Amino acid sequence: MSLPRQIARLSQTMRAVGLVTFAIASGAGLVHGQAATDEQQIRARRESSNAAIARHDTAGIGAILSPNVIVVTSNSIHRESREANIASFADQFRTRPDVVYRRTPGEVRVFMPWLMASESGRWTGSWTDPDGKIELTGSYFAKWRKIGGEWLVESETYVPETCTGGAYCARVP
Repeated sequence: MSLPRQIARLSQTMRAVGLVTFAIASGAGLVHGQAATDEQQIRARRESSNAAIARHDTAGIGAILSPNVIVVTSNSIHRESREANIASFADQFRTRPDVVYRRTPGEVRVFMPWLMASESGRWTGSWTDPDGKIELTGSYFAKWRKIGGEWLVESETYVPETCTGGAYCARVP
């Protein structure tokens, strides 16, 4: 093969390698960009859930829960299903009219190949019992799954770290 043909062939190969490299880099950017967008969606859905709790809106609370969600509460009660968790909130809203819970995500990590994500952060809860204001704080972990294009909570676990006020805090669950 002549030298000009070798140079032309080398040039084509280098262009092809460059295009493949660009495609891979662009694809990685899209995946990373998609993960960032999904993280933002999860954070927004968490905030909408916090707002629903503040409004005592059980439909809004249920909107982020998968049908088979499993929740382990701060006092180690296990609730399985969206309906069971909605019913629990409805009961709390009836018996504790000023109850509020807030979850503040610290870290959200998205694993797009499996359409799953983890969320960890801090939570607070407060309400008034007959013997005073109860305030709980702690850490939590949530597992999210993207189902039908929508991020839903598959599981949540709440761990208490402080409890102040009233006899509620003195009882061991």
